[in-house]
Amino acid sequence: MFRTFAPLKLSIRKFRIAQMISQYELVFIMTPVLSEDQMAETVKKYAKLVKDAKGEIIFEDSWGLKKLAYPIQKKSTGYYHTMEFKVVGEEIAKMELLLKRDEKILRFLTVKLDKHAIAYNIKKREKAKDTAKGGNEETEEAVEEKTEEKTEEKSTITDNKEKVEGKKEPITAEN
Repeated sequence: MFRTFAPLKLSIRKFRIAQMISQYELVFIMTPVLSEDQMAETVKKYAKLVKDAKGEIIFEDSWGLKKLAYPIQKKSTGYYHTMEFKVVGEEIAKMELLLKRDEKILRFLTVKLDKHAIAYNIKKREKAKDTAKGGNEETEEAVEEKTEEKTEEKSTITDNKEKVEGKKEPITAEN
C-alpha cells in the first residue's frame, strides 16, 4: 500500500501554479516633480523588469499629469502610467517590492486579469484604434450637424420670441 504525502502534492501543485503565465495590469502614479527624462527612465525600468522575467508587454499607455482625489505625500497631482503584460506569477512579488522601494512612485496597483477583463481591454483598444483612424471624418460630420441643429434652434427661439412679443398687450393704467 502506498501512502501519498499530502505536503508533497501540495508543493508540486503550488510550483505548477507559480510557473503559469498570467496576464496582469499595472497602474502606477509617479511624483509630479520628475522631468520627462526621469519619467521615461522609470517606465523603461519596469518594462525592462518584465522583459527580463521572460514576460511580454501587451499594452502601455501614459495618461499624463492628473489631479489626485486626495493628497499623497503632500502632492495633489501625479503622472499616471499603465502597463498590461504577461509574466510568471512569481515575478509580480519582486516587481511590487521594487515599486514599494522606489521613491519616484507614489502609488501602484497590480491586477491579475481574467478572461473577461482581457476581452474588454482588447475591445477597448480596437475601438480606440477605429476612432483614431476613421473617427475624424465622423466627428467633422457630427460637428456640422450639431451646428446646423443649433442654428435651427436659434431661429425657432427667435420666432417664438416674436410670437410671444406680438401677443403682449401694452400695460396701461386700466389693466
